[in-house]
Amino acid sequence: MQYREQGYSRNLPTSHSNRPRVLSVANQKGGVGKTTTAINLATGLCAVGKKVLIMDLDPQGNASTGLGIPRAERKKTMYEVLFGEIGIADTAVKTKVPGLSVAPSSIHLSGAEIELVSAKHREYRLRKAVEEAENLDYDYILIDCPPSLNLLTLNALVASDAIVVPLQCEFYALEGLSHLVKTIERIRVHFNPRLQIHGVVLTMFDKRNNLSTMVEQDVRSYFGDRVYNTMIPRNVRVSEAPSFGLPAILYDMKCPGSQAYIQLAKEILKRERAAGIQNTRIHATAPAQNGANDGRDVA
Repeated sequence: MQYREQGYSRNLPTSHSNRPRVLSVANQKGGVGKTTTAINLATGLCAVGKKVLIMDLDPQGNASTGLGIPRAERKKTMYEVLFGEIGIADTAVKTKVPGLSVAPSSIHLSGAEIELVSAKHREYRLRKAVEEAENLDYDYILIDCPPSLNLLTLNALVASDAIVVPLQCEFYALEGLSHLVKTIERIRVHFNPRLQIHGVVLTMFDKRNNLSTMVEQDVRSYFGDRVYNTMIPRNVRVSEAPSFGLPAILYDMKCPGSQAYIQLAKEILKRERAAGIQNTRIHATAPAQNGANDGRDVA
């Protein structure tokens, strides 16, 4: 009752409503391929006919930069959204990817953490913005979170239906992940009972490295079928793409990293359908590209 009285509902609209599905791409460890995953997963979803908005909630603004949005052109940003100055739709900037827009980051987000500490309903700022948004003609919102479990990340998780966790194939991969899982459970209890782990994606996988295989086995043993079958290989072309302001899928669609992200997008849509989550939006714009379909017959 108290959530409704305050204007903040505990549950986002159901997946059959006219609201986008909200997925956070999060891991408190830096350098795990989080932003790269957000950008290329979004591009992969667009390639199969979905419309996607990336919310860049990281003060570093790497998702905005990686999608070719210069800092000088970021006039309306996620900072203003968090503090109720503008709506989400007002921030959306179209990218070079048909069907993909980005709500840019701002350097002011680095100070938002301090400002939010004393703010009323500080955990619900982004949730409220999503609930009050009108004319959000997107199938998915992907939130690129900061590499820490701070109030910005908390806002993202409280506003999300599910979380996608990129996990680098390295020795310390599982360290800290248990902390993230415990944090998610606390958020489910106190703020957002619908939040769940959509899946864990293994990044920077090198099949020539025994360590990568060992990490894969450990992670699959721990998380079971929550780990996606698709793994993202270590790939130079994927690393080069952001410097050109392009997703890897546009920079070099045929490279192994790009192909892996396309497969990841298909796998996520397949899991969504298996869970009974259907999105029946029909868009006159953002047609399927390169012979791609809307994901209904994805193997």
